[in-house]
Amino acid sequence: MKILAIGRNYVEHIEELNNEKPDEPVVFSKPDSAILRNNDAFYYPDFTKDIHHEVEVVVRICREGKNIDPKFVHKYYDQFGIGIDFTARDLQTKLKNKGLPWDLAKGFNGSAPISTFRSTEGYDLKNLNFGLKIDGQQVQQGNTSHMMFDIDYLICYLSRFFMLKKGDLIFTGTPKGVGPVQIGNRLEAFLEDEKVMDFEIK
Repeated sequence: MKILAIGRNYVEHIEELNNEKPDEPVVFSKPDSAILRNNDAFYYPDFTKDIHHEVEVVVRICREGKNIDPKFVHKYYDQFGIGIDFTARDLQTKLKNKGLPWDLAKGFNGSAPISTFRSTEGYDLKNLNFGLKIDGQQVQQGNTSHMMFDIDYLICYLSRFFMLKKGDLIFTGTPKGVGPVQIGNRLEAFLEDEKVMDFEIK
């Protein structure tokens, strides 16, 4: 199982970080050791002082495929959930300034908390509301209709470079409102009006 993630997929998020708008999806990966399940607490590591939250819709691949034809892409995923792409922003900035990969800033242990997954049936993944609260305050609110590259496009694009396998997770990008988390914070993530994640930073 692998985690493939998309950066800079919402225009307002690109603007808040003063990044360049991409012509193609910005792709990075996380190891499976980044996954945090079952609302387990996230333990703030000692190698960073600036971890940011990035709430995202995550889709799970349900069959093996490469070079997927757009007209068949809907057959390659049937479940989705919410994930948080924790980013060590200080490390990321240092690495970016040196022209180096982001792995240390994105792939550290526990950096990919995920909710349970649900069937895509009955949901319009092209118009899905999702969000994040910290200590009861709304910090991020997004809708998948604002993606620069929608889910079907992302899966087709990724399948040109990677053999997608059953169980692979695709983090689809975060909306505006990213910011730091602190020890003691409680994070709650939502799909539409349903709370799907609720865990603490320790």
